[in-house]
Amino acid sequence: MAICSPSSESSSATSGRAWIVHALVAGAAVAVGAHAAAYFKWFRKGRSRVVGIIPARFASSRFEGKPLVHILGKPMIQRTWERAKLASTLDHIVVATDDERIAECCRGFGADVIMTSESCRNGTERCNEALLKLGKHYDIVVNIQGDEPLLEPDIIDGIVRALQVGAPDAVFSTAVTSLKPEDGLDPNRVKCVVDNHDYAIYFSRGLIPYNKSGKVNPQFPYLLHLGIQSFDSKFLRIYPQLPPTPLQLEEDLEQLKVLENGYKMKVIKVDHDAHGVDTPEDVEKIEALMRERSIS
Repeated sequence: MAICSPSSESSSATSGRAWIVHALVAGAAVAVGAHAAAYFKWFRKGRSRVVGIIPARFASSRFEGKPLVHILGKPMIQRTWERAKLASTLDHIVVATDDERIAECCRGFGADVIMTSESCRNGTERCNEALLKLGKHYDIVVNIQGDEPLLEPDIIDGIVRALQVGAPDAVFSTAVTSLKPEDGLDPNRVKCVVDNHDYAIYFSRGLIPYNKSGKVNPQFPYLLHLGIQSFDSKFLRIYPQLPPTPLQLEEDLEQLKVLENGYKMKVIKVDHDAHGVDTPEDVEKIEALMRERSIS
């Protein structure tokens, strides 16, 4: 039986029925979240053992087979794996995939591979399944995006240390960088706002904060969310049990389910020029940057 849950109810329901469903979901989430919070508080201990998991799937509406696309002669998934291996805080790294073509490729360059279900709805659920199948104890799980072959190892170390030292009351940590004004209205560039202690307040595909003019303010320090994130391993096991939440469903952002259930999320700010691969056209841009930086 698949560990990952099936996809949520179709969006074709009427608006009135959708609001009723949202209300019921929110109520269930509160109940499950309260139980999970108590469970987590009781069992939380030191966070020393860390595993990095790179979720990778072949199917993609915008770029099928993306993990296997070659970037200056190497599959993108290999370049991501090699960057992750440079991080000092990871005790182990695995690739979690539902496709044998990706698995065979990864084994070929020496990566450990965990096969996961096709029914995983996002990278977090795939990480959870991989963690269960690993059968070893880890305190922190780092979800490493497989489509950022130029990810800085220091960012991995930063979000791990945020949970180890900087925020023992958080169950989740992630990273943000400065948002370029030209990306302010791009729904594929996820924005983030934080409080005075660098805990996440909200994530959105829209421009946040939004001003009266409805335009990007070039003087405001908007924050761009980077895909990499880390979890307390006990919370990661709880996450799939939490019902989908209204904001999560509306924005299609899994981080919001964490916040809507009252958990704390630590955010670190980094200086990183994000270069993910979302479409085939992005490959040439990445290769040009790598040539500039003399990365072989």
